[in-house]
Amino acid sequence: YYPYIKISVHEFTADGRLKRSEAYSAVEAYLSTNSSRSANRLKAEMSSRDSNSLVLTMDDHELVADHFAGVKVRWVASKIANPTQPGLYHPAQPERRFYRLTFHKRHRQLITDEYLPHVVRVGKEIRTRNRQRKLFTNSPKMWSHINFEHPATFETMGLDPAKKKDIIDDLVTFTESREFYSRIGKAWKRGYLLYGPPGTGKSTMIAAMANLLNYDVYDLELTAVKDNTELRKLLIETTSKSIIVIEDIDCSLDLTGQRKKNQKWLSDEERDGKQTEKEIAAAGGVGGGSSRVTLSGLLNFIDGLWSACGGERLIVFTTNYVEKLDPALIRRGRMDKHIELSYCSFEAFKVLARNYLKLDEEEGDDHPMFATVERLMKEMKITPADVAENLMPKSPLDDADTCLSRLILAMEEAKEAAEMEREVAAARKLVEEKEKKVVGMVNGSPENGVAPH
Repeated sequence: YYPYIKISVHEFTADGRLKRSEAYSAVEAYLSTNSSRSANRLKAEMSSRDSNSLVLTMDDHELVADHFAGVKVRWVASKIANPTQPGLYHPAQPERRFYRLTFHKRHRQLITDEYLPHVVRVGKEIRTRNRQRKLFTNSPKMWSHINFEHPATFETMGLDPAKKKDIIDDLVTFTESREFYSRIGKAWKRGYLLYGPPGTGKSTMIAAMANLLNYDVYDLELTAVKDNTELRKLLIETTSKSIIVIEDIDCSLDLTGQRKKNQKWLSDEERDGKQTEKEIAAAGGVGGGSSRVTLSGLLNFIDGLWSACGGERLIVFTTNYVEKLDPALIRRGRMDKHIELSYCSFEAFKVLARNYLKLDEEEGDDHPMFATVERLMKEMKITPADVAENLMPKSPLDDADTCLSRLILAMEEAKEAAEMEREVAAARKLVEEKEKKVVGMVNGSPENGVAPH
């Protein structure tokens, strides 16, 4: 009579594709915290997040105990050497590693119904917390990636505090709304449209979103995608907890409002995503290249049946010219939240000044140069990127006053240039009106008060 039950969790799935098991990875992460404190034999590996630190895990054939709801269980890390000898026609196969859980059979229901789901859930949380985020880019048919190490956070962004809080609350609410989306029958995804002039922080916003949520980023280059089928394949290969980004979407494809000028006879349903092969061919492929991705294909990518695979995704479009985009692409329900990133406000400037010049909140608000900056911001427009560039110290001797003086000088010069440009434009308009009036008088135009003879 043997009163114990054993459950094995193998490293690779049983489908023959040598795909690493999600269950194994979760157990490995779960045991890493426990084994590093109690195991006698450990393996040390470089951390994927920090090249100067080590991660400790159970060594082969090591045993550790765990306790759950008053029940003691044991985990053993084991491996089996592949019996096949490598040769010309039989390349060497990796050793088969697995974890084995042992517990008394009277606790079977507790272990299978509660403990194992607990291990998987906690293990996934640890993996998400410790994993190195990735930045993916696409070739026509597949993704490749590098480590995502962008330092941007919402704390360092030059953004109005109220708008910043609104965006953060929206993002956090989304991540906690899995059951809500399931209950209302919607795919667990959310679309964001970031729009505004160049230099207002659209790309920085995406990096801050990824760092806040610990999401991977998929930077989708539409002009590199052959057709709608390849676009769908790329979508299927994305993972949950990710942000799918199409930057400068107004430049990516023929997705502007010009499309609807030739479709006035279509119904709203037909107009919403219709694009003919003839139109694509006339443009030399959508976007002027070899891509044959259509608007309807992109709309299916965003909110069609295939968009529901995976879950917990953000889809982000950026554009400098929101008025150029086809309304079908950015309507509510596709791009759920429209975020305008405009010129730098005084509140956003104070955030940048505190970050760049190491000013505390009280010192910054009382700085004598802030009043000048505030006045100039009411009289002219400047992007957060230009503010940041002028606040950045250019030498070790630059202090806060030096950087603020440089910013004020740049703002005054930009203000003068804008005023001069307006004066030139006004003078040009006046000349054009005079020329038009003279031509009208010569031609005897009634519109100019001269009756024809």
